[in-house]
Amino acid sequence: MARLRASLLVFALFPTHLMPMKTDRTLTAVALLLCALTLFDAMGLIIKYLSPRYGAAELSAWRNAFGLIPSLIVLYSSREWHAKGRIWKLRQWRMALSRGVILTFAQFSFYLSLGVLTFATASTITYANSLFAVALAAVLLRENVGWIRWGAVLTGFVGVIWIVRPGSDSFSLAALLPLGAAVCYALVGVTARMMDNDVPTPLINLYSSIVALLGATALALLTGGFTPLAAPSDIWWLMAMGGFGGSAVLLLIMAYRMAEQSNLAPFNYFGIPLAFLLGWVFFDEAPWRELFPGALLILASGLLIVWREQRLKQA
Repeated sequence: MARLRASLLVFALFPTHLMPMKTDRTLTAVALLLCALTLFDAMGLIIKYLSPRYGAAELSAWRNAFGLIPSLIVLYSSREWHAKGRIWKLRQWRMALSRGVILTFAQFSFYLSLGVLTFATASTITYANSLFAVALAAVLLRENVGWIRWGAVLTGFVGVIWIVRPGSDSFSLAALLPLGAAVCYALVGVTARMMDNDVPTPLINLYSSIVALLGATALALLTGGFTPLAAPSDIWWLMAMGGFGGSAVLLLIMAYRMAEQSNLAPFNYFGIPLAFLLGWVFFDEAPWRELFPGALLILASGLLIVWREQRLKQA
């Protein structure tokens, strides 16, 4: 799940140009990536399970609170950070805080969508974040995006529109929530690439996570406050939710330190069939009419972008 969706944001939140590469361990990296995607979806399942009893802002606050632990672990295990004197202050602190604000709305929109849409539908729409990232990179980073990648973006947009179905009887405004989350996640990712290269990635993520925690707490208080625990066991679900999300981030960092992003990117789309399967198993949801063929267009467009990136790298 991301959803971030965080599983598709790994290149954005943890840019590979900030990490040492070990390309001879690709198989291990793929295994770690798939484990991370599974943990993200497990987090999403818990969010959907708890949604009838707790608001999206509350769940986001709990997720960020318990998810800070893995970020701190990664930061304190960074030799580079210790070698530079354990610096906490960022020169671009305003941008780092802004990313946290954007992340707050991304999480709120996605978590809210999980409570009203089928699990697979909400998850699949957020995979459009990679398409938005291409468009935003062209505008904010002045990247040269050729006609093949623009064609892939348009194909993905057609897939998203096919799933959302604006103007049809089955259209729901709730379908715009994961779409808004995808835009916000993409913006978080693109702005991460605008940060100074010498700043440890976990520190950037820590800034964003703390702001997202504060933002989610503020949203929760503005939308009715925090709900008392409906059952004592819910605290374990909340801890598991944050633990799964935070651990998934940790696994993603490990994976992208072992192999190049271009080698791992195609496996990110394993999350689409996985989300469909988990939604069917745990919630008896099988939204075939909602997702297909739109989901296939999103999948195809994402893989086309990955293929084009690899061709450019080889050239």
